[in-house]
Amino acid sequence: MAAPSESFWRRLGAGFRRKPQAQSELPPAGGGFTAARNIPPGLEAGATRRRLAVWQPAAQHINVAMRAAGDTINARARWLVRNNGYAKAALRSWSAATVGAGIKPSSLVEDEALRDQIHETWNAWTDEADAEDVTDFYGISRRVSRETFLAGECFVRLRPRFPQDGLTVPLQLQMLPAEQLPLWKLDYAPNGNPIRLGIEFDRNLRDKRVAYWFYRTNPTDATTFRDALLQDQLTRVPAEDVIHVFDPIEAGQVRGHSGYAAAIVKLFQLDAFDDAELERQKQQSRYATFIETPEEHDEDGNPLVPRPEDDDLAYAPGATVQLYPGEKITLSAPGGTPSGYEAFQYRVLLQICAALGIPYAELSADLAKATYASSRAGLLAFRAEVEAFQHAVLVFQFLRKVWTHWFDAAVLARALPISASAYTGQPTVYRAYKAIAPRAAWVDPLKDRQAAILALKAGIIAPQDVVEAEGYDLEETYHRIAEAAALAQKLGITIDYGSRTQSIGTSQPASSDSASPSDTEAAA
Repeated sequence: MAAPSESFWRRLGAGFRRKPQAQSELPPAGGGFTAARNIPPGLEAGATRRRLAVWQPAAQHINVAMRAAGDTINARARWLVRNNGYAKAALRSWSAATVGAGIKPSSLVEDEALRDQIHETWNAWTDEADAEDVTDFYGISRRVSRETFLAGECFVRLRPRFPQDGLTVPLQLQMLPAEQLPLWKLDYAPNGNPIRLGIEFDRNLRDKRVAYWFYRTNPTDATTFRDALLQDQLTRVPAEDVIHVFDPIEAGQVRGHSGYAAAIVKLFQLDAFDDAELERQKQQSRYATFIETPEEHDEDGNPLVPRPEDDDLAYAPGATVQLYPGEKITLSAPGGTPSGYEAFQYRVLLQICAALGIPYAELSADLAKATYASSRAGLLAFRAEVEAFQHAVLVFQFLRKVWTHWFDAAVLARALPISASAYTGQPTVYRAYKAIAPRAAWVDPLKDRQAAILALKAGIIAPQDVVEAEGYDLEETYHRIAEAAALAQKLGITIDYGSRTQSIGTSQPASSDSASPSDTEAAA
C-alpha cells in the first residue's frame, strides 16, 4: 500500500484543528472525517434553521443572568405589585398560604415543665423579635415569605442585644432587602476569598459562605439621608450573623430568583392592553351626536355662522358637540376584541397563573368559572407546592436558624433554667423541635374531617397528625380540652356526643340497655 500523500496529512490535520461551528456541521453518527453539512439534528429542539433560526439562547448560568438582569427584574416586580391588581393578589395569596398566622416551633424536650418554660419564654420573645418594632416574629415570617416570592430572596440579620436592654431574650431580627446586597459585586476580599454577587466564599471550601457585603442602607431608598462619603461603601457582615432565605431552582445558584420573573412581561402587557381597551371604550362613549353646519360667507368673506364657543361640558360623556362651520368628524374605529375580550384575557391569565404557581380563582377572584372539582384540584396542587416551600425554605433556612440562635442566647442570658455546661454537652437534645404550619383552608370541611376520622380509626395516622394539620400543638390542645372539661364539669355543662349525652370530664359509661353497637365500639 502506498504511503499517504502530504496533502492527505494536511487535510487530516485541518480536520482535527477545525472546531465545528454548528450542530449541522458535525460528522454523521456513523463516524468518518467527512463534514456533514446541512443535515438537521436528530432532535428537533436542537434545530437552528427554519422556525427556530431566530431562537439562539445564550448558554449561561443563572448566576450570570441574575448579575446582568436581577436588579431590573426586581424593580419591575415591585412596580407590578404596587400598581397591578393581579400581581398584588398573587403575593397576598402566597403569603397567606405559606405563613398565615405563622409557622410555630414546638419543643420536643422530654421534661414537661422545661418544655412549658421554653414555650412560655418563646411566646414572650416573639413580641420583641423585630428590631424595627413594627411587628412580631410571625409578622417577620410573613414579610420573609413575601420578599422571597417577590424578589426571590431576603436577608435577616441576627442582632444580639445587651442584657440591660430589657428583652426576654437578648436577640432581635433585622430584615434587609435584596437590593442591599449588590449583585454586581464580583471581586476578591482583602483576605483572598472570592466574592460572588456580594457573597464572600471560603477560598479553600468554595461552597462555604463566610460573609455578606451589604450597603449600609438601602440604595433604592432616598429618604435615609445617606452620607455621600459612605453611601457606596460596603460593610462586611459575617455569615453566622445573616440568614439568607431563597428558593434555589438551579444547581450552584447563589442568589434568589424572583417568582414573578416568568410572568412580568405578560402581566405588564395585559395591564397595558386593559388600559387601552378601557380608554377605547371611554372615547366611544364620550360623544352622543355631532352637529355639522355648512360653511357660508358674506360678501366680505366673514362666516355667516359664528364659530361655537369652547365648552368643557362638550367633552363630557354623552355630549352633543357643535362643530365649526364646514367641519366634519370621522371617528376612529380601531380593531379591538369587544366580543372575544373576556376569553382572550382569561387565556392570558391562565398563562400568568401557571408562571406564578397561583390558582386562577386566587389570582383573579373570579369564581364564576370555578367548580368544586376544579377548585379542589387546583388547591391540592397549590398546597403541595406550598408545603414544599414551607419545609424546604421557611422552616429549614429561616425558622431552624432563628430557633438555634434564640436557644443559644436564651441559655447564655439565663432566660431558661438550663445550665451552660448541660447545654453545651448536648445542645441538639435541648434544641429539638417540630414546626407546626398553619392550617390550610378546607375545600369541603365535612369530607375532610370524615376522612381524618377514618384514617385515625384505621391506624394510618396519629392524633397529633390531625391536630397539627389544624395548626395546633397536640399537648397544648389536650391541656385546653382538659381545662374546658374541668370547667364544664364544675358548671354542669353537657355536650352532645352523637347518640349519647354525658358531662365532659366524667367517666360515667353509657347504660348497657341504651348503648348502641357503635357506642360500644367507640367506648372500646
